[in-house]
Amino acid sequence: QVRLQESGGGSVQAGGSLRLSCRGAGYDFSRYYMAWFRRGPGNEREGVAAIATQGGYKYYADSVKGRFAISRDNHQDVLYLQMNNLKPEDSGVYYCARARDVYGGAWGAPLALTGAKYNYWGQGAQVTVSS
Repeated sequence: QVRLQESGGGSVQAGGSLRLSCRGAGYDFSRYYMAWFRRGPGNEREGVAAIATQGGYKYYADSVKGRFAISRDNHQDVLYLQMNNLKPEDSGVYYCARARDVYGGAWGAPLALTGAKYNYWGQGAQVTVSS
């Protein structure tokens, strides 16, 4: 049974930092793309960052480039999202997600940040950034 468990959300002031973690279980973590998505106040799902199986390819939404960093530890089965210089518009619920298919090549950002490419989701971690 595939399970994804996020941790690390919280409340910070603008300019602050947070690190999200997502532990995967019940599958071979190293064989799947992983990604972070978020839902803001408008409830639209936005792809934030994605990472290939061995970390060789990383993709970011334009809104977070230069501020967020995605990484993974395939020995510990953990996905990370380091969020720096946070802005109020970064507030929302952040979800980690596992890809539907086993494929380790380059997807490109439009594909890697599309929700339809993922079929397992964590329960979400709240991030609140105050101005």
